[in-house]
Amino acid sequence: MATVTRSVFHPFVKGYDDVNRDSMRLLTKPGKGYLLLLGTAIGLVGLMVLAELYQIAFGLGMAGLTNPVGWGTFITTFVFWVGIGHAGTLISAILLLFRAAWRQSIYRFAEAMTVFAVLTAGLFPIIHIGRPWFFYWLLPLPSERHIWPNVRSPLEWDVFAVTTYLTVSSTFFFIGLIPDLAAARDAATVPWRKKAYTILALGWRGTEREWKHFTRAYLFLAALATPLVLSVHSVVSWDFAVSLVPGWHTTIFAPYFVAGAILSGVAMVVTLMVPVRKIFHLEAYFTDLHFDRLAKLLLLTSCIVGYAYATEYFMAWYSGELFEKDVFWDRVTGDYWWAGWSMITFNAVIPQLLWIPKIRANLNAFFLITIFVNIGMWYERFVIIVPSLAHSHEPWMFLNYHMSWTEASILMGSFGWFFMWFLLFLRFLPGLSIAEIKEVLPPPLKHHHPAEGQLENYYEELPTEHKEVERR
Repeated sequence: MATVTRSVFHPFVKGYDDVNRDSMRLLTKPGKGYLLLLGTAIGLVGLMVLAELYQIAFGLGMAGLTNPVGWGTFITTFVFWVGIGHAGTLISAILLLFRAAWRQSIYRFAEAMTVFAVLTAGLFPIIHIGRPWFFYWLLPLPSERHIWPNVRSPLEWDVFAVTTYLTVSSTFFFIGLIPDLAAARDAATVPWRKKAYTILALGWRGTEREWKHFTRAYLFLAALATPLVLSVHSVVSWDFAVSLVPGWHTTIFAPYFVAGAILSGVAMVVTLMVPVRKIFHLEAYFTDLHFDRLAKLLLLTSCIVGYAYATEYFMAWYSGELFEKDVFWDRVTGDYWWAGWSMITFNAVIPQLLWIPKIRANLNAFFLITIFVNIGMWYERFVIIVPSLAHSHEPWMFLNYHMSWTEASILMGSFGWFFMWFLLFLRFLPGLSIAEIKEVLPPPLKHHHPAEGQLENYYEELPTEHKEVERR
């Protein structure tokens, strides 16, 4: 007798028609709850705009930045949002190359999150310069113009890294959408939606030739995007590592930043998936198996980040260098002890609860853990940047940093900006990958789905090439 195990999706109860229906349901008229969330997000964006206008009117001195703490909330939040975007590439590209079947229903959310997170991160270097109309100074312009850019500055590495990441991730996101945009085009009844989907689908008809070129292009982009997971945040970490500031000048920063980026990205994916699963009734697609795999991935990266924390403190002690030891002691016993212990507790201690299967299976507990991780990862970037600058080499220059209301407003507005784009994505673009979900479903053998007591007979009737998929 054959043994039937749990499928990637809800066991044997979803057919092709159900996938089409559930995917198109996300694009229907929004409810009051959705409009309330969207209105809240837009309100936070409005708060950010007002704070930025106030800062422009009265100068960058309205921020809490001082000398020597020239980097504060703005750069902390920039690094935070760049890190958030890494899980999208990891889940979408790397798991595609490894043929992980459980990625099909969640990777679209992760890809969208990547694009919107990088768009959010790109705001902060512009805000940080104080006069945003001079944003082109961030670009590697020719020196003949006699303006300020230093093309040899490590900060220029960020320009190339982030713009490359945005370009590749956006292209990867759009290419994957094309077959589903064609499905939305065929199902659309509203004229403007049908016209928009027709343009975006690029004339997709689903022919064998189109699928052949699509599969090759998608696989090529996945291979191209994979090194970005390692390179982009490594480049961001080198902004710090190439300096001589205590606490920054270390070779561990590249793998340390990459692991932290994946940790924060996976946490944000789960933070988005849990309410979307509940609100839009997608329990058949975001199953316990998906959350279990994500919990294990989050646990792995949390252990790596915890090891990096321990390595940092050990090397500061073992080096015998006075300035290094003072900075790390200040992180846990000085003026910023609250941020240092929040970072360690939220990122390295609380995620260890996921070793317990019952907690991994409890979505409410898992969701709460990801909230703590998101907060802890912001504190991690804050702890890296601010205490090192506030307590550098010269004691007479020691000066603490305090976040101003303008910085706090812009920080909250960045979350509104991110969630605004994500909520709009849910209503205007297919949130589920229709084509790839159907790949792991058995072809329809009958005009009805098997009843719960007929699963065994249903399995025996499957073609041989589909039995291995069902065993998984």
